[in-house]
Amino acid sequence: MPADVATQALAAACDIALVIDGNGIIRDVSIGGDDLSGQGFDDWVDRPWADTVAPENRIKIDEMLSGGGVPGRWRQVNHETPSGDLPVRYLAMPSGKDGSIVAIGRDVRATAAMQQRLLRAQQAMERDSLRLRQLEARYRLLFDSAPEAIIVIDATSRRLLEANPAARRIAGLGTGPLDTTPFTAIIHPDDREAAIALVGAAAAAEQRHPGRLRLADGQPARVSATLFRQDRGNALLVRLAPLLTPGIAGSERPLDEVLERMPDAFVLTDGALAVLAANGAFLDLVQQPRPDDIRGRPLTQFLGRPGIDVALLESQLRDHGSVRGFATVVHGAVGAETDVEVSAVTTDDAGAIRHGFSLRVVGRTPVAVTDDRQVPRSVEQLTELVGRVSLKEIVRESTDLIERLCIEAALTYTSDNRASAAEILGLSRQSLYSKLHRHGLGNLSDND
Repeated sequence: MPADVATQALAAACDIALVIDGNGIIRDVSIGGDDLSGQGFDDWVDRPWADTVAPENRIKIDEMLSGGGVPGRWRQVNHETPSGDLPVRYLAMPSGKDGSIVAIGRDVRATAAMQQRLLRAQQAMERDSLRLRQLEARYRLLFDSAPEAIIVIDATSRRLLEANPAARRIAGLGTGPLDTTPFTAIIHPDDREAAIALVGAAAAAEQRHPGRLRLADGQPARVSATLFRQDRGNALLVRLAPLLTPGIAGSERPLDEVLERMPDAFVLTDGALAVLAANGAFLDLVQQPRPDDIRGRPLTQFLGRPGIDVALLESQLRDHGSVRGFATVVHGAVGAETDVEVSAVTTDDAGAIRHGFSLRVVGRTPVAVTDDRQVPRSVEQLTELVGRVSLKEIVRESTDLIERLCIEAALTYTSDNRASAAEILGLSRQSLYSKLHRHGLGNLSDND
């Protein structure tokens, strides 16, 4: 069979066939399909085979020409064509005693594209896996370090799946596995039906309103549940918020029940006046539906005039340890203001400062004017003085009277605390003492 006929037959079986002499020069090129037409293969005749490939592939061409490679091994090289790199896999076979060879090639562009897609998919999977590992690490850190007790239970079997350290400590779960522990095991026997109803409502209708249940040791807690998907199934995220701080003796638990039911509002704060706990009466005053809505927020958002009342309360608590009958106002969430009378006390709980505030709703009491001079009640009363006294005298008398009344009100408001009175009047202590001397107020001695 003539060499050119054999070459064409090989090209028909493959994609490309090359006849190369002993010097590595291409003597004939046959293409087996239209996919490779227009790639400049016809110009390869009389050119070295090594010049048609990318520089990094020339060592493969030399191995195939010298026969130093593994016999019958396919080698892939990239040809430089007008449309870019063209990957082709070649099998070189000797064709004569003069050292010439026939190289048959297969177009592997589709395979290379598939490999690229596979590589990109693998890289994307590795990035997603890394993000998932990082997300899981953040979730685990947040879950384990959260001070709030959190439990994950299976929505179908009602068995515990996970519990953070706070939940294990509060519910007495220990450090062992949880997958065989039913949720009702951490609930007081008398409240287990209510617990089943609560998680059932959450699983059926995403009920999120907390319920009040007792834990297995009798400690009261607010329990809320939220439904979510996990591993093609439903799970419930259960939050336990004890109504008492863990470690309180059992003899003091009735006190918490009394505080919750008392008609007067009560709120407990830390040393920075951030709310720790409050009873239902306080929630009614500030118009908030849940304790979680106010927990951690500063008391100044709800009590007193900004920068005045709470600062005075804090000052008196710091100096005396308690306050009684302090008049101020409470601000509701929708703008309502309620006049209250505050009694407060400071305690030291194992080095942590705690402030307790009791708020009693009172009505507004008109302030009586005890000065012998009458305060003009209208512009007409002021204008009636015109013509009888000079304008300068009218202004001076009115200013002195108003100044005296304001000082008296500040002293009454601060329980005769002159430093606090000077602060709310915007005066220095020296200026306040001077005005007290001038108006004959405060029973000052000559040394004051």
